[in-house]
Amino acid sequence: MANTTTERAKVTQAEPVSPMAVIAPAVGWFIPGAGHIIQKRWIRGALLFVSVVTLFLLGLGMQGRIYRANGGDILDILGFVGDAGAGALYIISMAMDWGQNAMAFAVADYGTKFMIVAGLLNFIAVADAYHIAIGKKQ
Repeated sequence: MANTTTERAKVTQAEPVSPMAVIAPAVGWFIPGAGHIIQKRWIRGALLFVSVVTLFLLGLGMQGRIYRANGGDILDILGFVGDAGAGALYIISMAMDWGQNAMAFAVADYGTKFMIVAGLLNFIAVADAYHIAIGKKQ
């Protein structure tokens, strides 16, 4: 019985959240790779920045569609979540009204997928920056 009590005590003790554990993921979402760069992971941050930005810009160049936030079809919601993962790239694209054309050819569909993958890759990078910040990963 005493073992169970000590195990519960260990579970309820929470470590304080460091400022970097909050700042790194937020900055990393807004600017791809920046969450790693502010933690002095220069090469990883630069590779993530180049990868996410290149995927997103290629998708725009292929006239891919950017999803808006709406409560409609589940695939539109999932597309929005993927696109929104790109952070500032998504915000700028929405402000400039890019990616709102009707898709008329197959390449545009690939472009749409490129932009969604860019956002999803950035979500993975945000999780990685968080794990580095809390010391769970090197």
